[in-house]
Amino acid sequence: MAEGLSRKLLALALGGALGFSLSRIGFTSYDAVHGMFTFADLRMFFVFMGGVGLTMLGLRLVPAARAIAPRAIDRATIIGGVIFGLGWAISGACPGAAIAMLGEGHLGAGASLVGIVVGMQLHATVNDRWLHWGNEACG
Repeated sequence: MAEGLSRKLLALALGGALGFSLSRIGFTSYDAVHGMFTFADLRMFFVFMGGVGLTMLGLRLVPAARAIAPRAIDRATIIGGVIFGLGWAISGACPGAAIAMLGEGHLGAGASLVGIVVGMQLHATVNDRWLHWGNEACG
């Protein structure tokens, strides 16, 4: 019981730190995100690329991360990434930033979160009925 509670508290603290960081960096500003995607303001682009690079470095250096077997990138991952990127560019919010936006009082971020949930449900329905691509990339 205590271990479950401590894991939840750790997740809450890390989520709060992520939300605070996203807010301070500017990822909760539609104008800043729009500037990144249109290459009008490269500051956000470089922050994002720095985060990607740091994550790549961490995955190479941390022993537990090296234990994760590499997987092939399949068409579902590529298509999903394109759809995710388009949604992010249009709405100005990825899932983490949308939650941080709500925390800042930007109620319009609720529309982004509704879109995320609807998109997940739509994927499940389309995949189950027609595509049958599986979910190997997620688990």
